[in-house]
Amino acid sequence: MSGMKGINPRQMKQAMKKMGITNASINAIEVIIRCPDKDIVISDPDVNAMTMQGSTTYQISGIVSERAPGKVSDDVLSIPEEDIELVISQTQCDREKAIEALEACGGQPAEAILKIMTE
Repeated sequence: MSGMKGINPRQMKQAMKKMGITNASINAIEVIIRCPDKDIVISDPDVNAMTMQGSTTYQISGIVSERAPGKVSDDVLSIPEEDIELVISQTQCDREKAIEALEACGGQPAEAILKIMTE
């Protein structure tokens, strides 16, 4: 057998550092890949980020599922107070309308503002 067998992990790490390659684990709760026709959701992910020559590549593994695009999971959506205030200040709407728009837009303030302004 050839390949990496017998290479000391410490030596591998030193060689990667000399080549300017960094590898870091990311403590993620969920990864969502948004596609035009679906969202790919990776729950309980193991995420590693490798940076080489200024470019970062992510390696993700976990429990994969699909859902309709833009649909928020069945969990209660927690909207930060700052986002609610931002939508209110930008659209001059009431609090209830700001929360409804944020919930409809998956908690995305910019989308909620656009939604209210185009109604």
